Amino acid sequence: QVQLVESGGGSVQPGGSLRLSCAASGSGFSINAMGWYRQTPGKQRELVASITRSGTTNYADSLKGRFTISRDTAKNTVDLQMNSLKPEDTAVYYCNAVVRPLKTTRDIDIWGQGTQVTVSS
Repeated sequence: QVQLVESGGGSVQPGGSLRLSCAASGSGFSINAMGWYRQTPGKQRELVASITRSGTTNYADSLKGRFTISRDTAKNTVDLQMNSLKPEDTAVYYCNAVVRPLKTTRDIDIWGQGTQVTVSS
């Protein structure tokens, strides 16, 4: 069984920075892509950024240049550095991992519990 644990959310003023971290634990699987999504009340969860095992990154167009995703494959961790934060970045941020149980060919989406990020003056 795979579990994702997030940390680093909180409150910050506009223009500030936060760093989110996510660690995957468990055994019997390999991790393909990892990423971060966010969701606000009444809206669908949306991609913030993702990173493959080989390091290829993908960002939401509106966030390029302010957010940076990084990954430590050996430690099964993924971080999201968020700079120049805006009030519209306020959301619950979810860590995601696409995992493949060993000896199978099916991928499974795993989600963290979510961490609140609030940007307000």
